[in-house]
Amino acid sequence: MAYVEGLMMDTPLDISLIWRHASLYHAARPVVTRRFDRSIHRTTMGAVLERARRLGSALLALGVEPGDRVATLCATTYQHLEAFFAVAGIGAVVHTVNPRLASGDVIYLLNHADDRVVLVDQSLYPIIEAIRGEIPVRHVIVVGEDGPPPAGTLSYEAVLDQADPDGFRFVIRDERQAAALCYTSGTTGRPRGVLYSHRSMVLHALGLVDPHVTGMSGRDVACLIAPMYHVMGWGVPWQAFLQGTALVLPGRHLDPASLLELFASEKVTISCGVPTVLFGLLDALDAGPDRYDLSALRMILVGGAAVPEATIRAFDERHGVHLVHAWGMTETSPLGSVAYLPADLDDAPAPARYAYRASQGLPPALVQVRVRDGAGAEVPRDGRTMGELEVRGPWVARAYFGQDDPDRWTADGWLRTGDLATTDARGALSIHDRAKDVIKSGGEWISSVALENEIMAHPAVAEAAVVAMADPKWQERPLAVVVLRPGRTLDLDALHAFLGFKVPQWWLPDRMVVADALPRGAAGKVLKAALRARYAG
Repeated sequence: MAYVEGLMMDTPLDISLIWRHASLYHAARPVVTRRFDRSIHRTTMGAVLERARRLGSALLALGVEPGDRVATLCATTYQHLEAFFAVAGIGAVVHTVNPRLASGDVIYLLNHADDRVVLVDQSLYPIIEAIRGEIPVRHVIVVGEDGPPPAGTLSYEAVLDQADPDGFRFVIRDERQAAALCYTSGTTGRPRGVLYSHRSMVLHALGLVDPHVTGMSGRDVACLIAPMYHVMGWGVPWQAFLQGTALVLPGRHLDPASLLELFASEKVTISCGVPTVLFGLLDALDAGPDRYDLSALRMILVGGAAVPEATIRAFDERHGVHLVHAWGMTETSPLGSVAYLPADLDDAPAPARYAYRASQGLPPALVQVRVRDGAGAEVPRDGRTMGELEVRGPWVARAYFGQDDPDRWTADGWLRTGDLATTDARGALSIHDRAKDVIKSGGEWISSVALENEIMAHPAVAEAAVVAMADPKWQERPLAVVVLRPGRTLDLDALHAFLGFKVPQWWLPDRMVVADALPRGAAGKVLKAALRARYAG
């Protein structure tokens, strides 16, 4: 049979498509930022893109070439948004760096990425100042409004003022050209770089538009709780400019009161963030349920870690706020799956609806997932049989930047996530643990995630983590580390009584420790290795 080629245009999928579309059709849409001094700055998408042109022109004049990496140590602000577009637009690679990292990790990342320029918020400049002699950057551009920049640096606003407005040009050879670089959180070993292409970012933005993901449109107002250094703000900035969704950027003010004030004053309709932030929002709402008008808020997309069913119920039943559970990784850009309630469950009993919403749900159309056992066979879709979750798709990494880790990919090209999961009859994912965190007791697996979720349903518990402790008889047994709500108490017997038959009896923790806080990494994830080390023996 003869091959017949279709006669359609082969338009490159690069960031200039989103840029030009937003400039033409969404230029008046608002971009609102809470400044460092807590004042509100208002601008528009058109103005952001015009300033991005000037920044791109300035970077070209500073010698930045296609493929060069430009680092950002910035909060979630309109200036950071300008850098996203400017750097990618001139064919360079925007490298977002988490400012919460230890200085040694920042040194490692800037050297590994070989960044040529770094844009840094004025309040974060001491991080760069302390390591300036150990990093390869040629120019430091300080984003701030308080006086002249430090010696040996450039002022962001001065750079824009002095830029040739006609000096900008798109320097994008093809859609597979690198556009952005993010590093994994590195909870075990050094962080690994994930290098996104223009094509992957455009397709990811289109994937987010799916009504079973966010369904964001030009009628929405999105507040980006997920920092822009966390997997490129989950891709929401690109999607917002594609759709004309108004953006609300909280800057560095991510405390519950500041976020809820923004939700109310800006009539936010959609937001996204990690469970840690959500727990704080819930406590604030419980303390003052009538203080904030959240009538415009239709959903919060929550990911980065499992959110307990009890938390989903609490937001729904006490405050009318709808949480949608998602799963993803730095390697998946991050969209991997979303537990958007299927139509056939609309009229199901509440327990069935909440159970589904607490799962990781289904992948979007362009992402494939499978769960395989240790022998490489796909496990049955019975909701019980666990295996390792593997994923592939057009916005999933196929290798790490500058690092060789072939074991993370299968021979047929799937990413091995390291998550242990099940799938049910409809294909919905439930992630039960990281492979390194699962508890193997007497030859059986205990899901630390499922056990944590049940423990956090206790009214006295604010947060919980479950880790394995060595046991001479059973090999491993669970230890529960809990953070209690103010003024509350809890002991092991009371916890066992609460858990009752919600989990198998042999899952019940042998020990419980009350802690002031759980150790967390720079990305906000609980450091279970630190807990195991702290409570060993």
